[in-house]
Amino acid sequence: MALVPSSPRDKYPPYPPDKFPFTEPPPVVITPCDPWPPPYYLEDGLRKVTPYHYTYNTFCKERWRGREILDIFASEFRDRPTEYYEQAIVEGRVVLNGKQVASTKSIVKNGDVISHTLHRHEPPVTATAIGIVHEDDDLIVINKPAGMPVHPAGRYNFNSIIEIMRADRGYGWNPLPCNRLDRLTSGIMFIGKHKAAAETMSAQIRERTVKKEYVTRVVGEFPTGEIVCEKPILQISPKLGLNRVRANGKEAKTVFKRLAYYPPKDSSPDETDKSGEEQNGMEWKKLRGYSIVRCMPITGRTHQLRVHLQYLGHPISNDPIYANQRVFGPSLGRAHSEDENDEDIMTRLARMGKEDVADAVAYHDEMVDQYNKRKAEKMTGETCDVCDTPLYSDPGAHELGIYLHARRYRCETGRWDYETELPDWALPPPGMEGPRESTLETDPLAVDLKKLGLEEEEESSPAATGTA
Repeated sequence: MALVPSSPRDKYPPYPPDKFPFTEPPPVVITPCDPWPPPYYLEDGLRKVTPYHYTYNTFCKERWRGREILDIFASEFRDRPTEYYEQAIVEGRVVLNGKQVASTKSIVKNGDVISHTLHRHEPPVTATAIGIVHEDDDLIVINKPAGMPVHPAGRYNFNSIIEIMRADRGYGWNPLPCNRLDRLTSGIMFIGKHKAAAETMSAQIRERTVKKEYVTRVVGEFPTGEIVCEKPILQISPKLGLNRVRANGKEAKTVFKRLAYYPPKDSSPDETDKSGEEQNGMEWKKLRGYSIVRCMPITGRTHQLRVHLQYLGHPISNDPIYANQRVFGPSLGRAHSEDENDEDIMTRLARMGKEDVADAVAYHDEMVDQYNKRKAEKMTGETCDVCDTPLYSDPGAHELGIYLHARRYRCETGRWDYETELPDWALPPPGMEGPRESTLETDPLAVDLKKLGLEEEEESSPAATGTA
């Protein structure tokens, strides 16, 4: 559903000049192979990419300044072992500012560009098409499928929103994302067709004139009413993508409202009242059934919704990080804000997808548990004939996304309002009654923030971070 602006002038009012947030790195190394069209093929419901040679160019990040080049690769990137990166530096496949470095102990400075040439193996993504919610001469509003990253990053390049849209519309077409969603999250995104439109929409989002609603599916019976979480969030490990509630973190605020609760079909008072200890040591098992929850992030911290829901004791039920008992233990991290076990958590999380399967608690409640584990992405023990890279199995359907969907974006001044239908996983299960569309009484965007003492404050570049 979309309220289309009456004219281009209404659509794009003048905004103060603002730096466009996306910058391409300089071409200090010529990519040995840049196949076009991209070598896509579809198989078993997945979009796959035939391996190809590629050069990564990466600006020195602030946290890398003054560090040895091998230390940066060993601590920041988990795609390959330290021995691989050491050999790549020695053999000149990793270079600094286009030149081979003297040793693995060479220091990286501010302004340096690190380049890494390798035989690239991209993970598969869903073959589901990118949905179009609205399109005009300036913007495309898309419904992003879960499991697709927005930008080329890490192991993903052609299997990203930008490159898939470019492949559909032509090599010279340059899609300009105005907001960001995490790879595992689905929903509303804005793609500028030209720089002016992208800058204007990005500025609106940064200046807090846009309200956002997400919908999610969480473990257990989420409380009714307006549930507010104001716990600060700290990035614990950039390498692992781990964020936690911490007193020294960045300010974060979210409003939650329950849309529906679905108890298990075999629910009984005796089972529901069992303690965590009586549930085979799994405290989370007393969280019977699941809830559909609507969310309004007031700030825009990375993993904000996922971290706040975990802290409240109702993590997203198929979240491979924040609903993972093997990582967080039987309580799933509920109300936890201390750092005494962070090292253990990071060690356990680092094994996921390598020795262990990323295993959210939702899978234990389904007959397909063992099937999912067999189909999960993990190392196969085989290596590539070209580059000796360890090969991964295909991800299972349950790994391609999580139950988190950016359902609605609304301009507060009423110029536009875009939304999608509820995703299938948010609809009532077979044999049960429940809402099939959003309801006014559960609308988080209708919450009176002043009444809750949550008046919005200026934030720095929320468009550049993901709340999901």
